[in-house]
Amino acid sequence: MPRIVVPAREGRAVRVPAGGRFRVVDLEGGQVGDLFAFSAADVAEYASAEHTRVAVGRLFPRLGEAFVTNRRRPILLFEADTSPGIHDMLLAACDPTRYQGLGVAGWHASCQENLQQAMAALGHPRVEVPQPINLFMRIPIAPDGALGFQPALTQPGDYVQLRAEMDCYVVLSACPQDIIPINAKGPGPLALDLLD
Repeated sequence: MPRIVVPAREGRAVRVPAGGRFRVVDLEGGQVGDLFAFSAADVAEYASAEHTRVAVGRLFPRLGEAFVTNRRRPILLFEADTSPGIHDMLLAACDPTRYQGLGVAGWHASCQENLQQAMAALGHPRVEVPQPINLFMRIPIAPDGALGFQPALTQPGDYVQLRAEMDCYVVLSACPQDIIPINAKGPGPLALDLLD
């Protein structure tokens, strides 16, 4: 089983054929992964959180349901989840402006830049930065609608398994967020295990 290790604070991309299965594995526990998927035929079509929420009628799909694109076509099927099952599709990818707003002076790694660099390495230097599928991210919603930012509850080896429903580029960023507590302020590595 080929494994692509995504070091802490970095991103990696791979092309997955239709029907191909892969796992996103939290290697050390407590790490959020920003997952993106783009149609290999046209990168202007990508996994869309807002379209997926409408398609499944929930904040996040259940096992056996699909993430859909901005053209409302299935792109990833949610097959298995050994984690506590807490994920997010509300928060944007972290970016340089977000870190400036959090008081960071100078450059800070971000999921936006990780996505852009990974896709550029595959020959696509200009892509939309969609709302990610924030695997393992714990964002409780208070009764008044306020968002919480809590550490991920995953243990080492926890994974999510997905199947590509079309030929696609899959990008995974080991979220570098260390200012708020979503990664317990200590980002770690993830892995992409290619099963087929």
